[in-house]
Amino acid sequence: MNCERDPLLPGPHPNEKTSTTIHHRPRRNGFTKYAAVVTILTISLLTYAVLIKAPTSPNDNTPNNPQPTIYPGETIPWTPCGAIADRSLECANLTVPMDHFANPPTSIAYPSSKTFTIALVRLRSRNPTASTRNLLINPGGPGGSGTGLVFKRGALVADIVGDGFHVLGFDPRGVNASSPRVTCFPDDEARQRLSAGIRAKKVVEDSGELFAWMGPHVKGCAEVAGEHAEYVNTPQTAADMNWILDGVGQKGMVYWGFSYGTILGQTYATMFPERAERVIVDGVANQFDWYGSRLDREMWTDTDRVLEGFVEECLRAGKGDCALADLAGSKEELLEVVVKGVEKLKDEPVGVYVNSTVYGVLDYWAVWHSGVFPGLYKSATWRDLADNLAALFQGNATPAYLAYGLKKAWEDEAEPFQFISNNDGVAGPEYWPSDRLGLVEELVPFFNESKFGDAILDAYFSKQIWSIPHTHEYVPERGVKTAHPVLILTTSWDPVCPVVSAQSANDAFEDSRIVEVKGYGHCSISLPSACVAKHVRNFLYDGKLPDEHVTCEADGNPYFSKPEEKSAWISAEAVSEEDSRIRLAQHELAKDFWPGIRRGF
Repeated sequence: MNCERDPLLPGPHPNEKTSTTIHHRPRRNGFTKYAAVVTILTISLLTYAVLIKAPTSPNDNTPNNPQPTIYPGETIPWTPCGAIADRSLECANLTVPMDHFANPPTSIAYPSSKTFTIALVRLRSRNPTASTRNLLINPGGPGGSGTGLVFKRGALVADIVGDGFHVLGFDPRGVNASSPRVTCFPDDEARQRLSAGIRAKKVVEDSGELFAWMGPHVKGCAEVAGEHAEYVNTPQTAADMNWILDGVGQKGMVYWGFSYGTILGQTYATMFPERAERVIVDGVANQFDWYGSRLDREMWTDTDRVLEGFVEECLRAGKGDCALADLAGSKEELLEVVVKGVEKLKDEPVGVYVNSTVYGVLDYWAVWHSGVFPGLYKSATWRDLADNLAALFQGNATPAYLAYGLKKAWEDEAEPFQFISNNDGVAGPEYWPSDRLGLVEELVPFFNESKFGDAILDAYFSKQIWSIPHTHEYVPERGVKTAHPVLILTTSWDPVCPVVSAQSANDAFEDSRIVEVKGYGHCSISLPSACVAKHVRNFLYDGKLPDEHVTCEADGNPYFSKPEEKSAWISAEAVSEEDSRIRLAQHELAKDFWPGIRRGF
């Protein structure tokens, strides 16, 4: 199917009118009906966490003291918090019940300790009307910040979807600027001190220390997060999304979720099918495995195939564009050069000195799991990856050390990941071997299924001993009929969310359709494609879906292309100004590392 010659932006189509009709009843799975009252805090979020005092008079509405605005049909007071690419940003906080599924649900009638506050950031359309709808987005994780995504990349998403939507990012409960923020440490100093030196790189050699440390760590998670800990899960977040919709006066969900955001999107569409009007899941994870399997084997289906694609495209590009191409004559030989060259660091890590403030050791884990593995997500970064590896193999470890080896501060995004994934799925001693050796015996063959299988070793030790109780009864279903069929986006070879997982979502939702972009990368945004952009717009504006599974070509040369080649492709005379804007947005997103790579301890 060739979509490239047609205009990307559909003709003028009136946006669907918003509605204040509220439907809060979860569809299935034993959830109880929860309150339908939306109450909003008047305190707004300014650039992640700055609280703005509410004005006391109209004269207080100055650039330094902006007055919150409540738009017709909405109940959320929004405060201006900047602008990006000629679009205004506005921020707010929304209070939601701690437990939507209690009987009766905890609500704002309870003390503040029984609620969560959800941080919101909205990038407004350049040409808003009363019927302009809100597109909710989630960048993945779990633990990724939707507000951060809007601040950093919201304008690019807006260029792809057009001016018919406001782009609304939110931090899921427990994450980033939402509060309380779930954490396992009382402060950053304790985080650094208590986690320093914990090794989680070798499943056998490090298992003793990791197993011993994880028990106290999980106790710390439960103690520090308190009563909110057990309510940080995906079904509760899905229910929060209805409160966001109600606050902006919108009946139908318009959503684009990436990576873990597809778990959230599938969960929402199953729980609230009558409100799922324009749901896009991009880079799909298997929700049946997420909620019901101990080991996510499907995740690694195509990971090694993407690594093979990296060396294949390197040889195709040649030594002028891929620095590794000189080191071997065939795909098999070059793959061996890469794998064995990095594995050499297991026994012989390299010392690197840049200056008196920058020096250290480059080891296998840093190159393989912080360099090669993340590189598989975004083929636009393959030229740099090849440069760094070639220099390393030829005796210069400095570029690889600067790119992958510098010690980073403890990333507290790992903590929301723990809470959400463990609270969602099969976690706790009743599901896992109780002893260290039993756990190791189960993990070793699983990790051996992929060259990257041990990337999140610590996550399984956390699952094994997780003691925080489950507070949801959600079970994924097949054959769910949504208000409008779901659009499923995927690449042909995704390193962590393979096509087979997209097919699982296709089976779960009636009349859903898959649009596949041919190539390597995580989520459709990793590969610029006018064809994909056209399908996204047709779906969002008109609800149009292809008649069957469609494969789109990637545009330009997504692998090892020169910067000037990409610039020429973006500004080609044959395309309109609007198409060039979409191309530029896709190009920028393709080289950006989100959805993010989940880091371990």
